[in-house]
Amino acid sequence: MSSALHTPERQAIIDKMAELGPLFAKRADGIDREAAFPYENWEDLKAAGLLSIAIPESAGGLGADFITYALTAEELGRHCATTGLTFNMHVATTLLVGEIAGAMDLDAEEQAFLGARRDTLWKGVVEDKHIHSQPFSEGLSVGATTGYATRAKPVDGGYLVTGKKIFASLAGACDFHNVICQVEGDERLRLMGVPHGGEGVSIVGDWDPLGMRGTDSRNLVMENVFVPIEHEWLPPGAFNQSADRFPYFFMTLSFSYLGMMGGILDFTADYLKTSGRRDHAIKQQGWAEMNTRYEQAQALCYRVLGESGMDPDEDQVRRAMTSMVTTMEGAPEMASTAIRICGGRSMLRPSYIERTYRDARCGATMLPWSVEVCLERLGRTGLFDGSESDDR
Repeated sequence: MSSALHTPERQAIIDKMAELGPLFAKRADGIDREAAFPYENWEDLKAAGLLSIAIPESAGGLGADFITYALTAEELGRHCATTGLTFNMHVATTLLVGEIAGAMDLDAEEQAFLGARRDTLWKGVVEDKHIHSQPFSEGLSVGATTGYATRAKPVDGGYLVTGKKIFASLAGACDFHNVICQVEGDERLRLMGVPHGGEGVSIVGDWDPLGMRGTDSRNLVMENVFVPIEHEWLPPGAFNQSADRFPYFFMTLSFSYLGMMGGILDFTADYLKTSGRRDHAIKQQGWAEMNTRYEQAQALCYRVLGESGMDPDEDQVRRAMTSMVTTMEGAPEMASTAIRICGGRSMLRPSYIERTYRDARCGATMLPWSVEVCLERLGRTGLFDGSESDDR
């Protein structure tokens, strides 16, 4: 589609993803059936230069900003939302270290720190095709900057990291697990690149979920894993600042789900046109309901993207959370309506709608901005003053 956000420069990057879409769509059923990581899709992403989407052109990347990434992730989600979620975990780190960190208040020493880490990370992605993951959840707290038990112990040349992350997407496929942790006695959060092959790293548990089956989100356990100092990707405390000042970062998962909603529309339209049932009034009503739900989600998301930036006010944060709820609740509602419209055969595997029905139901639970977290905070917005309620 086209909107004021779709500048020619952004559209050129979106088109790169659109070219890969049909291939990803063909593989999606097999990935779902086997709960297998989409390795072939990632090889295609590498070949297209999309691993470097959020890395500046001066460093060999595509130079996409946050909005460009969001629109590109939406396009990917139309074809394979599972791949979209894994791609998000990779891009999240490059966004944090790149555009977001670049807008933060850092002193000269912190700027030098960041510059050196950027060079290391960007070179690894551009030249060596490193894949990054960003597992945050520990199951201790729903907060974006609280509840971390993972610890980093300073040693010569780096840190020894110990802890556990649950739902660590790309668990068996990434080169770096970028984890949030703390040094004992220091409240500042740190972003550490734990090497996948490091001594003391183990991936545990089975992965046989309801939906989003190709993300390989097993548990990551770290026991005194050595992390070189050059793999601390942000200055200490910079992640705290990013969480407070650019909360839009926590809605990136929703872009894949918005794309999925568009894919549901595509499938349903094709069914109605080819089945000869588009003249049925009840089918038309369901089709109208689906379009209404989709337009609401996309319009709100695009409004939020249009006003995204550092230091949003209370109303802007509220809209961002409302966008999350609208998309994450809208996707399963659309998939359910599509099954009603397309009939019983749509529930038989392999079926795009059957798969999407399961995938869509997983979004509401994803932290840190799960639907429950967003609704809890939205339910307090406007009813308490700033001293009584934290809306972020």
